[in-house]
Amino acid sequence: MPVKNADSALEKNIATRFDDYPVCPDADLWTYYTPQATTFKLWSPVAEEAVVKLYEKGEGGMPLEVYSFEQKNGGLWEIEVPYNLSGIYYTYQVKTEGRWLEETPGIYARAVGVNGKRAMVIDLAATNPPGWENDRGPLVEHPNDIILYELHIRDLTIHPHSGSSHPGKYAGLTEKGTRNRDGLATGFDHIRELGVTHIHLLPAFDYCSVDESKPGEPQYNWGYDPQNYNVPEGSYATDPFNAEVRVKEFKQMVKAVHDEGLGVIMDVVYNHTGFTDEADFNLEVPGYYYRQTNDGNWSDASGCGNETASERAMVRKFIIESCKHWVREYHIDGFRFDLMAIHDIETMNLLTEELKKINPSIVVYGEGWTAGGSPLPDSHKALKANTKKLKQVAAFSDDLRDAVKGSVFDEKSRGFVSGATGVEEKIKFGVAGCTDHPQLDFGWINFSQGGWAAEPWQSVSYVSCHDNHTLYDKLKLSCKGAREEEIKKMHMLANGIVLTSQGIPFLHAGVELMRSKGGEHNSYNLPDSVNRIDWNLKTKNRDVFTWYKELIALRKAHPAFRMPDAGLLARHLVFTVTEAGLVGFQLKDHANGDSWKNILVFYNARKKAVRVPAKGEWSVAVKGDRISPEGFEKVQDETEIPPLSMLMLFQEQVL
Repeated sequence: MPVKNADSALEKNIATRFDDYPVCPDADLWTYYTPQATTFKLWSPVAEEAVVKLYEKGEGGMPLEVYSFEQKNGGLWEIEVPYNLSGIYYTYQVKTEGRWLEETPGIYARAVGVNGKRAMVIDLAATNPPGWENDRGPLVEHPNDIILYELHIRDLTIHPHSGSSHPGKYAGLTEKGTRNRDGLATGFDHIRELGVTHIHLLPAFDYCSVDESKPGEPQYNWGYDPQNYNVPEGSYATDPFNAEVRVKEFKQMVKAVHDEGLGVIMDVVYNHTGFTDEADFNLEVPGYYYRQTNDGNWSDASGCGNETASERAMVRKFIIESCKHWVREYHIDGFRFDLMAIHDIETMNLLTEELKKINPSIVVYGEGWTAGGSPLPDSHKALKANTKKLKQVAAFSDDLRDAVKGSVFDEKSRGFVSGATGVEEKIKFGVAGCTDHPQLDFGWINFSQGGWAAEPWQSVSYVSCHDNHTLYDKLKLSCKGAREEEIKKMHMLANGIVLTSQGIPFLHAGVELMRSKGGEHNSYNLPDSVNRIDWNLKTKNRDVFTWYKELIALRKAHPAFRMPDAGLLARHLVFTVTEAGLVGFQLKDHANGDSWKNILVFYNARKKAVRVPAKGEWSVAVKGDRISPEGFEKVQDETEIPPLSMLMLFQEQVL
């Protein structure tokens, strides 16, 4: 590509030259279909010529017709073809610096054939399931009212004991009535039973690492290698060759989730593309969509070979328009941004502002870090440290994650639940939603002179996700020789902390079953045998599942655990105990309008029981592996917490 050649037209001062390109930020660049004509548009200020090629199929065969674009202002190219092209496939091709680049489906493609090489002219309204016009996701008053469940579509149903008739597919995700061999609910019924509010889907846009033309061949990838951002992934469809099928089945999946009162979050990867030189971005406007280093090479803050330049007008436009497309066309309820800090703060703020206009219940969160250096200054990055500048965006709390279970970069590292001491202040920081709570000693909290979140909902509380080891595997590896019963207690305490902290709780799918990946820490392309959810674990660890389910229900019933602003936290959250292996706090005076007047919570990470003060009379809601919303015993002035467990006490209003 030109940016790699010192003698090319794009060198050294490349970023400045890109800024000088004519742009059309207000142009509608989507393909527009009617039965009478289809309008194709393309932005390429460097193109000398541009054509659209029409094909009968999504792969193979010669073009039916080739039409030349007409050049407009601002680098825009446009052509109207006066025929009914519904179902016809097409590509764009650009000539620049005297040579024709490879064909591309166009970065604004909304339907593609197998493996995403050709776009298709589509009547999107014809793909809507019955009742689509009335389809709505759940209302969200405050982001920390939700409970996230991070899921890879294939993982949910590909195990032979999932009971699914559509294993690994969109249709399988929402299939009802599936059971494991012991008759326990699996798949979608299991998710509904668990009680989470939103399903966070690992990348379900069209990605390039799985060959869709071989649907019967076991293939696996997480999907963090984008190809067509505005199209559902074909390998999850029952027919990847017919462009309409993946669109229809994705919408059917979303509606089925919404019909049960749950939301759908999309994991999006706008920070880099799966290909670089051959990427659709580079086949339309070479170099423009990516950042470069001072010597003209690709910058690589993603660790995947490139990084996008969100601060440039037409890149920012693409990201915002793409997300709006998913919300309007597919009714998506929110987005998780991969390596969000590669993006600039202004883009993220403009994006959320636009999305909230469409749906005020939209939730946006992301990873507040990069995987490498970037030319974008830190002050402009959507870093975790800059979260207070992000008006309606949350960031993952790696502070809480590593404090609870140990560093993800060292499998032997231990955290609070596995015996580490000196991390209690970080646990408290996580409980307070990473805000500036007055009782926190920030000298014990890494890289923080104060809270990085302006409000508690800006912190996503979690201890495990698709990345790194599962929680079970991490505890097994870091606690060599620990009995299985001890691992179970640590495991439950870990997410007990997550589900009683003030941020947005985030659960890795299968954690409620003590899911294992056999000790693998990076399973992005490993076989189903490693990645799939083993539904036999629901039988084996039914007590763990029940505990998670009941604790989720308790959180949903008590708004004290999800206060919407830091002011309420400062008034109603009081830390009562901070000792090695022991943290306690009180939520007082009907916090956030809670029906319980006062709530006491203790985390005991010690391997022995601990007595703690509880002045007055209290009802016990949670003790060890037992949960009762009505309280199952009374205690007076003090009580005992079992080893490696959580204790929750409450006082109701005395009338």
